[in-house]
Amino acid sequence: MPSRQADLSPPLTDALGRPLRDLRLSVTDRCNLRCTYCMPKEVFGPDFAFLPRSELLSFEELERLTRVFVRGGVQKLRLTGGEPLLRKGLPELIARLGSIPGVQDIAMTTNGLLLPRLAHDLKAAGLKRVTVSLDSLDPEVFGRMNGLGVHPERVLDGIEAALTAGLGVKINTVVQRGVNEHTLAELWRALRGKAVLRFIEFMDVGNHNGWNLDAVLPPREVLARLAGGTDEVFTPVQANYRGEVATRYTDAQGHEAGLITSVSAPFCGDCTRARLSAVGVLYTCLFASDGLDLRSPLLEGASDDEVYALLSERWNARTDRYSEERGEVTRKNGAARQKVEMSHIGG
Repeated sequence: MPSRQADLSPPLTDALGRPLRDLRLSVTDRCNLRCTYCMPKEVFGPDFAFLPRSELLSFEELERLTRVFVRGGVQKLRLTGGEPLLRKGLPELIARLGSIPGVQDIAMTTNGLLLPRLAHDLKAAGLKRVTVSLDSLDPEVFGRMNGLGVHPERVLDGIEAALTAGLGVKINTVVQRGVNEHTLAELWRALRGKAVLRFIEFMDVGNHNGWNLDAVLPPREVLARLAGGTDEVFTPVQANYRGEVATRYTDAQGHEAGLITSVSAPFCGDCTRARLSAVGVLYTCLFASDGLDLRSPLLEGASDDEVYALLSERWNARTDRYSEERGEVTRKNGAARQKVEMSHIGG
């Protein structure tokens, strides 16, 4: 998708001087997995009440709100969920979003299970990249982590489909001590020639994932696990842009590994991301407790200027830096602070 220029308002900046550059759009709260760190099946069981289709933002509303965000400086879009590929007609939405002047990049985070069927159409519609979640190649380990016993081969098929369609591919692996750290070297060696791998510290997202600081592996230990007892050396790589969440390393062959260290080395100071839930609520932090409803003003007849004014007011006042404050927050609240569920805003 070619870069487009637009007559935009001056980029919005928050109270800490951070610009608005990235927008994550959740298109559904549903998912076809029950990963323990996001939607554990004990909570999101067969009787869980997901949002009815009528409450989700329509494609027209998603396009209109995205135009407002682009006016405020957004250049990059990422479609999320739940599992975004469960939303019917997604290529149409991607084509709509790609037609907005100022949008320079559209990506998607997915578990990959539906990519064999949809990757070609997504690419044709204008999607550039997918980030696929895969926590282990060990069937038993991965089956436990995804909550439903799904075999990793199904995700690998999705990755192959994305590559065949011409999509860029990254792989996200959530690392938990005592769960999957012993399988990292196998994953790294098998996939480093196919995609960029990113290893994510276990984070206290949502309210039900049983987060414990003892389960977090710091960067040095993750790199040691990737080396797998060999003398393999990883060289730090300079960040590509302000707000890049992954600290990047390359091995001797130039394969890239990214470490996302929200717990041990927070990067809130450069966060440029806004998140819009599937029902139109703006969240200015992954760990936010509340958000700003932008859909209701649309339904009440608000103009784009009026919606932009609401966005501007909220972003200008933004001071979120939860990861930098995590120690103080958890000491005061015993880690009991209620936060938006990751399934509502897609991580």
